[in-house]
Amino acid sequence: MTSGGVAIITGSSRGIGAATAKLLASANYCVCLNFLSDDVAANSLVSALTASGSTAIAVQADVSKESDVVRLFKTVDEQLGTVTALVNNAGIVRSQMRVEDMDASRINEILRTNVTGAFLCCREAVKRMSVAHGGQGGSIVNISSAASRTGAPGEYVDYAASKGAIDTLTRGLSLEVAAEGIRVNCVRPGFIYTEMHAAGGEPDRVDRLADSIPMKRGGKPMEVASSILWLLSDEASYITGTFIEASGGR
Repeated sequence: MTSGGVAIITGSSRGIGAATAKLLASANYCVCLNFLSDDVAANSLVSALTASGSTAIAVQADVSKESDVVRLFKTVDEQLGTVTALVNNAGIVRSQMRVEDMDASRINEILRTNVTGAFLCCREAVKRMSVAHGGQGGSIVNISSAASRTGAPGEYVDYAASKGAIDTLTRGLSLEVAAEGIRVNCVRPGFIYTEMHAAGGEPDRVDRLADSIPMKRGGKPMEVASSILWLLSDEASYITGTFIEASGGR
């Protein structure tokens, strides 16, 4: 598989993001691990990657803040070079609840990180990748969720709605930049064993719901990362505006 280049993975100190960073580093990408607050995990992963001969840096940035996103990309420009691959993985959930119990503060927090953050990162990536701006092209993979199709009733309708926006961003942006050397695709993970479920108040959520998955098990972060790597690679050179369902058939 032809790989390599400069990659930014948002929200990559753990879970799917960390697995993706490891896989991209093994495929000769120079990787930037973006993290919000867990500097110990991010720097530990950078140390492991550099010890194995890869080029990696960690950059703290809150993707919901425009100034942080601009700083993130400028840091990569200076330390790694022009980005050729972007993985919009950063995303949050809050405690499980029904829509009737949600307040505006919670909803806006979810949308700022999960939607606005992805838009801002795409904007900065396009400015650098687009041949219309003198770039050499590139690839963007947005991480959505099977929840964008199911709606996550009674638990995370706000999160599901934010991922529905990511689906639309993927399709619209892919058409907007298709003639500018940029491919934009999306992976929709299902129930994956990550720390995100604990943030929603149910660490064992995947095990509880495993029987509802046709494959009867939750997924592993690396199983999602493999799809991301393929979409970024030259093996997917004629694919844009499409979706991979990494959800065990759900």
